[in-house]
Amino acid sequence: MKSNVLTIIKKEFDRVFRDRQLMFTTIILPGLLIYLIYSFMGTSANKMVQQNREESVTVQVDNLPQSVAQSFNALSGNVTLNQSAFGQAEIDALKDKNINTVLVRFPSQFDERVSVYTTADSTPAPNIEIYYNSTNEATQRIYSIICGALGGYEESIGNRFDINRADSPDMRFNQADDEQVSGQILGRMLPMLILIMLFSGVMATAQNSIAGEKERGTIATLLVTPMHRSELAFGKIVAISGISLLCALSSFIGIVLSLPNMIGGMGGAGVSFNYATSEYVILLAIIISTVLIMAAVVSILSTLAKDVKNAASLCMPLMIVMVFLGIISMLSNDVAGNTAMYLIPFYNSTIAMTALLQHELALVNVVVTIGANIFYTAFAVWVLTKMFNNEKVMFNR
Repeated sequence: MKSNVLTIIKKEFDRVFRDRQLMFTTIILPGLLIYLIYSFMGTSANKMVQQNREESVTVQVDNLPQSVAQSFNALSGNVTLNQSAFGQAEIDALKDKNINTVLVRFPSQFDERVSVYTTADSTPAPNIEIYYNSTNEATQRIYSIICGALGGYEESIGNRFDINRADSPDMRFNQADDEQVSGQILGRMLPMLILIMLFSGVMATAQNSIAGEKERGTIATLLVTPMHRSELAFGKIVAISGISLLCALSSFIGIVLSLPNMIGGMGGAGVSFNYATSEYVILLAIIISTVLIMAAVVSILSTLAKDVKNAASLCMPLMIVMVFLGIISMLSNDVAGNTAMYLIPFYNSTIAMTALLQHELALVNVVVTIGANIFYTAFAVWVLTKMFNNEKVMFNR
C-alpha cells in the first residue's frame, strides 16, 4: 500500500514538474505576481503621497488666534500661510478642483470666547469654518491635517468650540459638488470592475469557441470549409465579443443599480450618474473596442492551447494583468494627461474610462484610445489567421 501511495505521489509531481508551462503558472507565477502587484501598490501609494506633499497649497486664514497660530505655522509640506479675510467669491472659486487653497475662518475674539464658554451657555459654541474641495488630493490632505490639529486642541480644553457646524441648510464647507464626488468615486471603482467583467466573459467564451473545438476535433471541419482563414478568425472574434458584451452588460447593470446603496452603506455620499448622452455613447464605444482586442488576444492564447484547461491556464496571467491595470487607475492622481499613455493596450481603456467618469476625458484621447484598440485588433486578426494556417499550431503537432 505504501509503495502504491508513493507511486501516485511521484506521478502527480512528475506531471507538474515535467510540464514547464504548468510549473510556471501554478508554482512560480502566483508568488511573482503577488510580489509585483503589492510592490507596485506600495510604490504608487508612496509616490501619490509624495506628489501631494510637493504640490503647493495655500492656507488662507481669517482671524487667526494666538492659541493655534503655532500649529498653522508648523504645517508640513509645501504650504503657504496667508492671514487675510476672504469672502463668498473666494469660497465659490474652490469649486474648481485645480485651485489648491484651503480657507479657514475663525470667529472674532476666538480665544476670549473659548476661555469663557461652558456647555451650560445658551448660545452656540464658537464655530471654525473650513472650506475646501475634497476631490483635490492636496487640499484634502491639508484639510485633514488642520482638522486633526484643531480636534486635538479642542479635546485638550474640554470641547469649547465646534468645527464646520452647519448653522443653516445652505452652509456647505466641502465645495466639491455631487457630480465631482460621484465622478471621483465611479472613476476609481468602475473601470476595474468593467475590465474584469469583460475579460471574464471573453475568457469563458473564447476558451470553448477555439480551445474547446480543438479538444473535440471539430476545428478541422471548419478549416476545410471554403472560406478564408481571415474570415474565420474575424468571425470568431466578433462572435466572442458579442457574447462577452452581453455578459458584461448584465453585470454592469447590476453594479450600477447596487453602487448607490453600497457606497451609502459605507457612509459615503449618494452616487449620481449625471452624464450626458454623448458620454454614455463614448463609454460604450470604448467598451466595444476594448472587448474586441480582449477577444482577439484570448483567441490567440486559446489557439495556442491544447485544450480548455490549458487555455484557462494561459489566460490566467492576463486576468491578473487586468486587475493590476485597474489598481493603477485607482491609485493614479492624474489620468487625463499624457496622450501617449492612451496608446498602451488595455491600460488606455482603463484610464480613458476613468477620465470619462470624472468628466475629464479629452476628445483627442477618445480617438487615440478607440483607434489604437481597432489597430491592435486588426493586427491580432492577422496573427490569428497565420495561426489558423499553421497545422502544427492547430493540431498540436
